[in-house]
Amino acid sequence: MARVQATADQHAEVVSRLCRIPNVGPAMAEDLLRLGIESLEDARGRDPDALYEELCALEGVRHDPCVRDVFAAVLDFAHGAPAQPWWIYSRERKSRTNGRG
Repeated sequence: MARVQATADQHAEVVSRLCRIPNVGPAMAEDLLRLGIESLEDARGRDPDALYEELCALEGVRHDPCVRDVFAAVLDFAHGAPAQPWWIYSRERKSRTNGRG
């Protein structure tokens, strides 16, 4: 039983650490974990579009495109950019797709 508790405690610590990243709350922290991201270092070099597609495939549902925008905000921050609200990245995505999605 102690090992199960240790694992639960470790999971809670990782979620807590991820929640310190701007724009990341508990649900997004869990999404990042599903994608193998446990820290900002793990996010470096990843692509927000690829992460979004991977999450949708893993869960078998199409998530709101704003999830992709949160990924973009996290990745920019991981690469040293100042923290920006996720909706800044919505503008960029929409301009890229001519307003679709």
